[in-house]
Amino acid sequence: MDKRWLLAVILLGILAGAGYYLYRNVYFPRTRTFWRSARLGEWLGHPDAHPDWMIHAGTRCGDAPFVMPTDGYIGFLWGDSFQIGKLHQGLDIFGGTGIGKTPVVAAYPGYLTRLPTWKSAVILRIPEDPLQPGRQIWLYYTHMADPNGDSFISSAFPPGTSEKYVEAGTLLGYQGDYTGDPDSPTGVHLHFSVDMDDGRGGFRNELDIRNTLDPSPYLGLPVNAATNGNVTPVCNP
Repeated sequence: MDKRWLLAVILLGILAGAGYYLYRNVYFPRTRTFWRSARLGEWLGHPDAHPDWMIHAGTRCGDAPFVMPTDGYIGFLWGDSFQIGKLHQGLDIFGGTGIGKTPVVAAYPGYLTRLPTWKSAVILRIPEDPLQPGRQIWLYYTHMADPNGDSFISSAFPPGTSEKYVEAGTLLGYQGDYTGDPDSPTGVHLHFSVDMDDGRGGFRNELDIRNTLDPSPYLGLPVNAATNGNVTPVCNP
């Protein structure tokens, strides 16, 4: 084969590979997220018109190990894309109410920690993963404060709480819109993720999706953005 043709074939292969990568990892995830953003806008504008889109705190879907961590509409899923190169590490569940109104509960029995600097977050240590015995996992909850950092976490869990046992369904706090920047609050919701253990008895950095697990089998809901297919994740009998 002529060298020029060989170079052309190699170049076309590189371009095709790059195109597929961009489609699969940038365009396709962003398209899914845009659809969910529009759907979320409809929910936030008229939550009373869509009661069938809601999950309910403390309820269980089939034989899934976790109960639902709060009330509301699951607006964004595990694996959604808000910016290139970064995938959403958990679920954003929007109650459709004002701040400090929608309850947040423990999805599974575990040991709760609230670090001294945490204004809106708590984390539960689950010593025995119900889906993989012998593995420890963590449940992370955040945004439970107002834009100024005034907390909606239950008074039973003040800053500095460490390893306090809670049963599934225990009230942890209420949804808020805290982001750390009073001038840029997020919508009122709960961010919930299933985090991996670091192998030393601590939790990994939740900001990286590679440190989290797909919540779908734990909740019995289709909440993996890659396989959801643009359906509203609710528990169907």
